[in-house]
Amino acid sequence: MDNIREIVLEILLALEVPKNGQENYSNVVIRQVLEKYDYLQTKDKAFIKALSEGTVERQIQLDYILNSFSKTPVTKMRPLIRCLLRMSVYQILFMDAVPDSAVCNEAVKLAEKRKFHSLKGFVNGILRNISRQKDNLPMPDAKKDSITWMSVNYSMPKWLIQMWLKELGSELTETVIKALLETHPVTLRLDERKPETERERLLAAMQDKGVEVDTDTYLPYAAKVKNLSGITALPGFAEGAFAVQDESSMLVSEAAGLKGDEFVLDVCAAPGGKSLHAAAKLTAGGHVEARDLSENKCDRITENALRMRQDNIIVKVWDATVSDDTMIGKADVLFTDVPCSGFGIMGKKRDIKYHASKESCESIVELQQQIMTTVLPYLKKDGVLIYSTCTIHQAENEKMVEWLTKNFPLELESLVPYLPEKMKQKSQENNTAAKGYLQILPGVYDCDGFFLARMKKKA
Repeated sequence: MDNIREIVLEILLALEVPKNGQENYSNVVIRQVLEKYDYLQTKDKAFIKALSEGTVERQIQLDYILNSFSKTPVTKMRPLIRCLLRMSVYQILFMDAVPDSAVCNEAVKLAEKRKFHSLKGFVNGILRNISRQKDNLPMPDAKKDSITWMSVNYSMPKWLIQMWLKELGSELTETVIKALLETHPVTLRLDERKPETERERLLAAMQDKGVEVDTDTYLPYAAKVKNLSGITALPGFAEGAFAVQDESSMLVSEAAGLKGDEFVLDVCAAPGGKSLHAAAKLTAGGHVEARDLSENKCDRITENALRMRQDNIIVKVWDATVSDDTMIGKADVLFTDVPCSGFGIMGKKRDIKYHASKESCESIVELQQQIMTTVLPYLKKDGVLIYSTCTIHQAENEKMVEWLTKNFPLELESLVPYLPEKMKQKSQENNTAAKGYLQILPGVYDCDGFFLARMKKKA
């Protein structure tokens, strides 16, 4: 099956009707499919990725448009026809390089190939109508119902918009949801242990391969890359010269203020970026223990540690909700990047917004509190706690910090000395960084949505 549109259709069907009975996530399914069809040309793989991700990301908007043109509601359509129409409308509206006529013709051919002969006319009629009216499509009235308009225009669930309007205000909410829809390059953390000249040679080698490299970043060892056929094909990958890690996540090891000889315990470490970053900052006297819930997750950390030539890191399978008496009072630095709702990384994991709910957010706060209660005894007196999440939700972030400092012998410490210069001015506008915590918002900062707080354990 080398018809690239049919491959996209299979991806969308796998997300719509999971074969294993469990929810699939688009980033995982798309990665697996691209690995399976690795022999395809780079431009074909890029098309598959762009169309799959875009269709998932814009689903609310696509469904609104389809419902405006179809007598059969999207929810009542056959799964294959629903997925076929969504991906076709996405091409018509957002992929200018694809002629509308080709989109319609290919959709009809796919419907016929997949034994939906009787629905060829239905598919063709809807798509050609949308194509003819694409410059004047029906949309909710922004003045009468601004929340519905924002939900459709930015493909964001209404309950999430309402939550952010309450927590962030209207201007910041729109800034965030706009930024989450933008194209997000891959961010690399170059090995700090290597000289700057060597890091520059590595980036030059990537550019020689046709990769776009942007070093206008917050941290000197970070680089953003575009137009790549795959991470493993980049120069320096096999040699462990870099790791894939967003700059917001890199701030965890920066905020820890590591001197080099500490014992760092990372209790929710997968996929391992923060643990590996901390290990790179430590000297011969320091080491990291990275823990996570499953062997599969820990195997990925071990694999990357070997690739990065880092021998000062131990990886251990351990459930963070289960107390470990042997670890009490041992950690100089404790990383707690707890499970969270993940709203800050929706620009890269596009279907998080469809899996989440108010109820799931409430249950995850309970899990976070359980983990923190279990692991805080591992921290030495005067030890440093870095609490972090990749979400934008006060109950998991600011209110969690408030709960921690109220119920445990912890005091917040200013983040300002540890922030990159480019970040300091923005972070001091609302003065929370000086208080000891920082909510990073997409569109305000040029990185993923993220939250971090630095606390010290009192006697």
